[in-house]
Amino acid sequence: MILQFVASDGMPWAVLPPSIHTASLDEVGSRYAIKTRRRVLFEGIVDAAGRLRSAGCARIYLDGSYVTSKPLPDDFDACWDPPGVDQERLDPVFRDLSNLRAAQKAEFKGEFFPTSMTCTDIGRSFLDFFQIERVTRREKGILVIHVAQDPLLLRRETQ
Repeated sequence: MILQFVASDGMPWAVLPPSIHTASLDEVGSRYAIKTRRRVLFEGIVDAAGRLRSAGCARIYLDGSYVTSKPLPDDFDACWDPPGVDQERLDPVFRDLSNLRAAQKAEFKGEFFPTSMTCTDIGRSFLDFFQIERVTRREKGILVIHVAQDPLLLRRETQ
């Protein structure tokens, strides 16, 4: 179960409590894909998660306004774990970070970074960067989805 949001002075939207919280795609869909825009973003998350899983990715981490109380998020931000990923099977769109990740945004409506990639804003990995609220710079929570074993992706594979 995904925890309730917490509000804090100075934050534009309530966020998840600090930590990395485990969720399934079914839980993400039930909690966040509640309006048309959020459903469109969710389908992009599921599509990308399936492609990453097919390349051997075990986990993705979900962040951005999609996992806040913002009523109509513009997109989502995510990162994926490179260990175990077969680069030959990895969709090239995940390596294309050019033009502010325009290809990823067009394909999935959000952005994906390798967890190990350094975010120049803080000089640390994107996994660390995603756990900092951008306005207040306070810690906040993100979601981890174990795509290698995710029930929604497994169901879609057998259909």
